[in-house]
Amino acid sequence: MRDVLDELLRWWRGGHTVGLATVVATWRSAPRTPGASMLVAPDGEVTGSVSGGCVEADVYHLAADPDQAPVLRRYGVTDDDAFAVGLTCGGVVDVFVQRISPATFPELEQVAETIRSGTPVSVVTCVDADDRSRVGRRLVVWADRVAGTLGPAALDAAGRDAARRGLDDGYDCEPHRLVRLAHAGERLTLFVERHLPPPRMLVFGAIDFAVELCRIGAFLGYRVTVCDARATFATAHRFPDAAEVVVDRPDRYLADQVRAGLVDGRTVLCVLTHDARFDVPLLEVALRTPAGYVGAMGSRRTHADRLSRLREAGLTDAVLATLHSPVGLDLGARTPQETAVSIAAEIVAATRGGSGRRLTDRDGPIHPVDHSTAPRSIDKNDSMRGGGVAWCGSEG
Repeated sequence: MRDVLDELLRWWRGGHTVGLATVVATWRSAPRTPGASMLVAPDGEVTGSVSGGCVEADVYHLAADPDQAPVLRRYGVTDDDAFAVGLTCGGVVDVFVQRISPATFPELEQVAETIRSGTPVSVVTCVDADDRSRVGRRLVVWADRVAGTLGPAALDAAGRDAARRGLDDGYDCEPHRLVRLAHAGERLTLFVERHLPPPRMLVFGAIDFAVELCRIGAFLGYRVTVCDARATFATAHRFPDAAEVVVDRPDRYLADQVRAGLVDGRTVLCVLTHDARFDVPLLEVALRTPAGYVGAMGSRRTHADRLSRLREAGLTDAVLATLHSPVGLDLGARTPQETAVSIAAEIVAATRGGSGRRLTDRDGPIHPVDHSTAPRSIDKNDSMRGGGVAWCGSEG
């Protein structure tokens, strides 16, 4: 929902009803992840995507139908007719289609305000149930309050607990997930959308490479902060893509951020100072944080000198092995723009579990496969009960 929120809210504020399709589960090489949404406006205009084009036409007709009840549909590839409605990439995707209006989702404005304020909030939607009247009902869960209802109080309590587990688990767990429940002999499936503040990228060193890294970091969805002790170079005018520019000693600023609980597993730290006076004390702090990525710019000689100094400061080889230095992937980068792409590529690979190798040199699926959530078999008779499952042939 987040990727179409502005357009959704615009129509909602006008009192209109729009069709909203959301990916709630994927298997194999599905092109979009859970949470990806496509909105069909009253005038027929489309915003967003649920499959990168593979099944958009069928989903469009569902979402555009003013009489369509909330429905869960499964799309999968067919060996015999791979270009029919289905995922030609070989994946399987479950898409929930619903109609959104002020009457069906009165809490939308509050949810949007919460997301924009950077406060965590979860939206729990019933996407499948024995009792079809429950499908489409939702619960909005904040840390201190709840709005909406799934039905009986016991269901609301179960939905609230599922959402709050996500909020309490911190930022490192999956943002969206399906929860299957049994209540009074009835089976239900809930989709929990967890909306978190953007992850942070802290860039240390106000150099020309940092300008380009800020630009690509913001493009990737990070809230970027630049920190440098030199006020002459660390200016908002020079870094228009940074959310904030801080003039302070990098190690002191980072230590303060850690003490305030503002560095977590989604945070990436990029040390571009390549000056031992600044980057060694900074890396002493950075490598002891829970940050998901720590990279440092510099030549191999600079890197070797840093490692020696950091060992003298008490950091173990196991800790030093987590440092990405020299920073970036081997792209043959020369310019600040190319170097920023190299660093960003390594960040994506490190945070997503990629190898950094060329896809043409790898065998197997392009996207990682989570066997823990995959169906036991992919078959045209394999359906989410009562979900209006759509299948195009089968694949063993």
